[in-house]
Amino acid sequence: MEAQILGIHHVTAIAAAPQPNIDFYTGFLGMRLVKKTVNFDDPGTYHFYYGDHTGSPGSILTFFPWPGARRGFHGSGQVTVTSFAVPKGSIGRWEEKARAHAISTDFIATRFDEEVLSLRDPDGLQLELVGSLEPSEGDSIGKIHSATISEEGYERTAKLLTDTMGFRLTKEHSNRFRYEVAAGGPGATVDVLCTPDLRRGSGGAGTVHHIAWRTPSDEQQFVWHRELIDLRYNVSPVMDRQYFHSIYFREPGGVLFEIATDPPGFTIDEPLESLGTGLMLPPEYESMRKRIESALPEITTVH
Repeated sequence: MEAQILGIHHVTAIAAAPQPNIDFYTGFLGMRLVKKTVNFDDPGTYHFYYGDHTGSPGSILTFFPWPGARRGFHGSGQVTVTSFAVPKGSIGRWEEKARAHAISTDFIATRFDEEVLSLRDPDGLQLELVGSLEPSEGDSIGKIHSATISEEGYERTAKLLTDTMGFRLTKEHSNRFRYEVAAGGPGATVDVLCTPDLRRGSGGAGTVHHIAWRTPSDEQQFVWHRELIDLRYNVSPVMDRQYFHSIYFREPGGVLFEIATDPPGFTIDEPLESLGTGLMLPPEYESMRKRIESALPEITTVH
């Protein structure tokens, strides 16, 4: 079996206070909170999943909100920008909306023939809105357009992407190299920036923890696991994340990569119409529900 990467599955970042995070992503960006759970490795901390209406793979941005977390530093060896796809022609309206919400933005730029608006969330996470979808009645976010990885030297990362993971170099400008996989386009794109003079990044609030790539099945994930071990990467065992299964490894530049399965999805423990309304715990934590709920900060969500 030839293993496939279909594109981006999700991006996971770190936040500080949970309420401003919810207000920004559901209020300003209009994403749906499709799952409210806990960090499976630290059940005293929330884990929020934002995405489209169904929480489809490729639309998901997740957060570990640690109240009081110090700010991280953006630099090399990190995913430094997460970009969302929005309808073509909507960037100007997004800029107006940001101004109305007192959210500062950078000037509208054009990159590879697409309009791009740069902004930051309450913790300083670097985001972009990219006018790349066909015009529609609304201006809502469709999916993750791409991620930008900053590297001290990009060649070994590029070799992993192209020789092992099936990406292809499609565009380049100055120190930016664009790679696409499968059908390409929004959701299947990563930009690698060669930034030899940039200081090494450090984790904390406002930084990306890891990026996950889509694979369609457990069988294909097993093939990836075996291949990465053969290539002498230190790969984690398969981990059950309830809504997908995951393996983790660090690419040559130091970014934590995950390969996550598309199934089983977010409706495994909640119906579609009520996604994100309850605090969902994995079975091993249900006996500790009262203790976990009492330790978590109170939050308000709108559905």
